[in-house]
Amino acid sequence: MVFAEKRIHIDSRHISNIFGQYDEHIKLIERALSVKVVLRGDEVILTGEESKVEEAAHVFAELELLAKRGNDISVQNVNYALTLSKEHSDHSITEPDKYVICHSVNGKPIKPKTIGQQQYVDAIEKKMITFGTGPAGTGKTYLAMAEAIRAFKSEEIQRIILTRPAIEAGEKLGFLPGDLQSKVDPYLRPLYDALYQIMGAESFTRNMEKGQIEVAPLAYMRGRTLDNSFIILDEAQNTTPAQMKMFLTRIGFNSKVVVTGDLTQKDLAANERSGLDEAMKILKGIDEIAFINLTSRDVVRHPLVQRIVDAYDKYEAKLK
Repeated sequence: MVFAEKRIHIDSRHISNIFGQYDEHIKLIERALSVKVVLRGDEVILTGEESKVEEAAHVFAELELLAKRGNDISVQNVNYALTLSKEHSDHSITEPDKYVICHSVNGKPIKPKTIGQQQYVDAIEKKMITFGTGPAGTGKTYLAMAEAIRAFKSEEIQRIILTRPAIEAGEKLGFLPGDLQSKVDPYLRPLYDALYQIMGAESFTRNMEKGQIEVAPLAYMRGRTLDNSFIILDEAQNTTPAQMKMFLTRIGFNSKVVVTGDLTQKDLAANERSGLDEAMKILKGIDEIAFINLTSRDVVRHPLVQRIVDAYDKYEAKLK
């Protein structure tokens, strides 16, 4: 084992951003790579095993590039830079940062944060139908929603239609109080939340009243033809094969479809096949249909979520 010391210069304007609050980013790098990081003015001194020191230097270079592009460095950014460095990937953490899909109601730019998310966004823009699968926290629905709002604002489409199956998980819809709308609203709440954050409650309500935005259970799609629309089917792992076929055959002219789902979180009956599983097998190889599988390294929630996903993947792999 060869130990080494390396000194790198960092623009003093970005040091606090890169180091994080209470040096949390530096502590993360030190633990992940078993290196020692010391700051002297605008010079960072790295000591440890030679290969790990080189990885740390690469991580710092990536984070500085991201900071220079005006980003607030997060723990997720640091973790992702470490992942790419460990894999000796040819990709840079700054690649996804180059494209802004749209801005939230607060003016925050919405953009992909990982290479996988970038590929997902590219597929949505290039293909008529995109299947996006992966664990919770990978941005499947949120990025699709951002793309729908971008297309709507640029008048590429006339309507946004958001739908998901209203699967009962241990509690019957008939037992819940209120009318039909109040019974299905809990299933659609994640879609409302994303719309409010990106578009704003006032704009969402106004466009919904005009019929330009529709949030509805999947059952409401039967018998319709959806032209000039951006359609998102969320939680598609909970569709039956018949429901999936019904949905996909609703697509009309000048429409774009995104189907999202987590194949590991099905709420269907034990003996019931998932429409998402079946569709991915049947439609594989058809032009204008893209299949993007996001993984735990595309998780952009709290780092603990990524570790939970990995732990479940390992446990389920042992059961097979």
